[in-house]
Parts: sequence; C-alpha cells; structure tokens
Amino acid sequence: MIVAITGASGFLGSALARSLSSDDIHVLRIGRGHDADVRWDPNAGELDARRLAGVDVVVHLAGENTGKRWTSRVKREIRESRVRGTSLIARTLATLDQKPRVLVSASASGIYGSHRGDDVLTESSALGDDFLASVCKDWERSAEPAREAGIRVAYGRSGVVMHPTGSMLQRLLPFFSLGVGGRLGDGKQWLSWIARTDWVRAIRFLIDAKVEGPYNVSAPNPVTNAEFTRTLGRVLNRPTLMKVPEIAIKLAFGEMGEDNALASQRMVPERLLAAGFRFDYPQLEPALRHELNSR
Repeated sequence: MIVAITGASGFLGSALARSLSSDDIHVLRIGRGHDADVRWDPNAGELDARRLAGVDVVVHLAGENTGKRWTSRVKREIRESRVRGTSLIARTLATLDQKPRVLVSASASGIYGSHRGDDVLTESSALGDDFLASVCKDWERSAEPAREAGIRVAYGRSGVVMHPTGSMLQRLLPFFSLGVGGRLGDGKQWLSWIARTDWVRAIRFLIDAKVEGPYNVSAPNPVTNAEFTRTLGRVLNRPTLMKVPEIAIKLAFGEMGEDNALASQRMVPERLLAAGFRFDYPQLEPALRHELNSR
C-alpha cells in the first residue's frame, strides 16, 4: 500500500508516517520543500499529479496554526490554508485515471462552535456559526470533488491531541512543570482530547475500515478544564493553584482567546465507537502518563 500525506513533517503527520512505515507501508510526503516526495504549492494551485499515480490512500493534514492572535490577515491565512489545500488535493485526485481508494481529510472539533456548554456533541449535532465553525465547514466541503469522483472520503474531526511535542500540552508543560499552572477562567469549559497514540490508530482505522463522512476523533471521556488542570498537576507532581482570569485571556489573545482557549466542546466519538474502534487510552491520566513517557 502507498499512502501520501500532507503535513507529514508536523507532530501529527510525522507520527502517522512513522507508524505506517513501521508496518512496511510506503509513505509519500506531499510538501513544499526539496525533500518532499510530491511537490505542491496550494497558494499557486500547483500539485504534481504524476507523482500521485498509483497511490492507494491520501491523508490530508496540512493547515495554518490557529493558536495565535486572530488578526484579519491571520484569519484569512487560516481559512485559505485549509480551503485551498483541500480543494487542490480533491480536484487533483478526481482527475487521476487511477484514483486512490480513500481520502482522509482533517477537520476539527471547532466545527460544532466554540461555546457549546455542557452539550454532548456527536457527529449528528448541530454545527456552529462562529469563525472556526465556518472554516471547518468550508474545509470539509472543499473535499467534495473527490467524493463526487467516487473516492471514499472520511473527515477526522480531531479534538486536542495530547503529546509533549505539540499542540496544547507543549505550551502548558513549562508552566505546570514550574508549579505555576492553573485553570483557565472558571474551569467549567469542556475539553475534547485524545492521546496522540490513539489519534494515529484512529486515522489508520479510517483508512482501513470501509467508513466515510465525519468522525469525531477524540477520547470517549472529555474533561472540564478544571479536571484537566488537576490531572496534569497530579501526573507532574506539581501544584495547580494558579488561575488565569477569563478577562486576561481575552485581553491577551482577543477573539482567539475567547473562541479557542476558552472554548467548551464536549465531543464524543459516537461513530468511531459504533464502527468498532477501541481506544488504548480512553481516560486522561493514563493517556498523559503514556505520552509524557514516550517523548
């Protein structure tokens, strides 16, 4: 089997590539650099379709980081990086004489909206209407040309992936390790999370199983920010007495702080579980201990 991956140099794509390669699956890295196996430039609408001939699977993960202050320019880059890249991948795959059998395209929990309170969010829940939700909806729609061409398309709506080399955990560890970590705001907001080990396994499940459409890629036991804070402090054996006021987050990060750092999304992987996927780390504390020990 040959699997082509965008975003293969990131902390998620690199882990997926290593997992596939360890099973003697040939991985092609789609990227801009000279070391890429398949060259592309989404901004210029360029993708070397010839190098995708004979590929069995495409996993599309590339996209601009959302964890920085959202100026008008940054918001445009976030949207365009996802829509342009996905559209280019989908349209190119649709033109191939020998099409891949599946496209797994990244999406995110943000599609449900940032402030859903205690609502339990499954794949059939109503979608949101804020900035990240609109980006995610356009992101998923951009893969439509591949589906129309007969390619099986699965969307992985990821929660926060837990690993010390990336995402939220990487940013928090220096503070928590020094004993100055604490909850954000009142700590009641829900966090949908997943161990990177299980994230890789879930993406491989979407590749191998005959499934399509949206799948929530998160652990079955989301936690509140207060519970996450206590658990990470316990794992690191550090106090977690600090509190970051909500107003400070909003002043420091603006809209990103309100709709990303303070988001409340209680997402559960209903379709993934129904399809037969089983998590190695369904609970937060064992997941954190495993991922912190794996660095």
